[in-house]
Amino acid sequence: MFLRFTLLILFLYLCAPNSLPQDEVTSYLEGANITGIKYESGDVWVSTYGQGLYRYSKKDDQWTNFSVSEGNLDNDLFFNIAVNKDYVWTGSAEGLYVYIKKRNIWMHKKFALGGEMGNWIRALCYDPAQNILWIGRFKNLTRLDVKRQKFTDYNKTVKGDSKTNNFTAIALDGDSLIWFGTEGGVHKYYKHRNIKSRYAWDFYNNKDGEFLEEGSSVSISDFLFDNRFVWIGTDEFITREQPEFNVGGVYVFDRNRRWFRISKKDGLPANGIYCLERTGNTIWASVYQFSKDDRAEYGHGVALINRLTGSIRNLDLDEAKIKTSTILSLLFDGTDIWIGTDNGLFRARIDNALAHWSGPQKPLKEGKTSGRRKK
Repeated sequence: MFLRFTLLILFLYLCAPNSLPQDEVTSYLEGANITGIKYESGDVWVSTYGQGLYRYSKKDDQWTNFSVSEGNLDNDLFFNIAVNKDYVWTGSAEGLYVYIKKRNIWMHKKFALGGEMGNWIRALCYDPAQNILWIGRFKNLTRLDVKRQKFTDYNKTVKGDSKTNNFTAIALDGDSLIWFGTEGGVHKYYKHRNIKSRYAWDFYNNKDGEFLEEGSSVSISDFLFDNRFVWIGTDEFITREQPEFNVGGVYVFDRNRRWFRISKKDGLPANGIYCLERTGNTIWASVYQFSKDDRAEYGHGVALINRLTGSIRNLDLDEAKIKTSTILSLLFDGTDIWIGTDNGLFRARIDNALAHWSGPQKPLKEGKTSGRRKK
């Protein structure tokens, strides 16, 4: 009986329409360029490029704006956000901005190392288990011990390639690993080891079978994790002179030796990946296409990837009344999926059995085996 019920649920999931119900999609912040979304203790925090930061209380259905126009912040241009019960951190091109909740004040931190570009904060990730904020900068990685308010900088350049020290994404993987994406590959950190030890770090790029040896380089945009796989979103950057520079796509790593790639050939609308999110057995991949002609990025909506079968559906943005196909950020807070675009924020309720149901995993397909793992 249980098996029949499980198969029925899976069948309904696979046959579900590509659209979000219109009556369950709410739009906010029209015109805002949404760059980051985080959830903490009933509050949704949103960073924007142009309108500062917003806090939304789900309980009170109330918005608060921190911006130049409101007179409570001296910058409006932010790329990302991280939060805990005491602080909000947000990254700009001019350093780190810190909101102290209890005192209702903002502070501004600039970094001496890395030159002018070293103050471009491109990724933030808070680790509650160790009370550490990781700060990915255009040059160098910074570790903030939140309790001691101590900042420590690290240069993670590998074999003289400066792109391996240009950080783009950071994500926690369970209770023991942290993955750091750069413009030249991935650093994996075993966080319970001495951070200065070479045995605390692995590095993956597109050599020796890793990332299937595709492209001239590999630039990381986002990570997702499950028990078996690491899902890695990558940037597309191709020109007529360098048609294979960053080929893009979602790479899937089995945590051992095998790599798979999901791309336009498999049904993605485009190969550039802005961000990844997961609801149940669905991987949401926000995609874009890089134009060789004008060297600009063009959003192509959201692909819904079944993580058990690898099948792909495209989210019907028209049905959801989302008027743009440039989706820059995604967050599932356990009840709602928040969709941040270049023209506002959307909230869709998907709290149902299908969103949370999960079953035994199956291989996506055969992939290459990497030649070795690097320390």
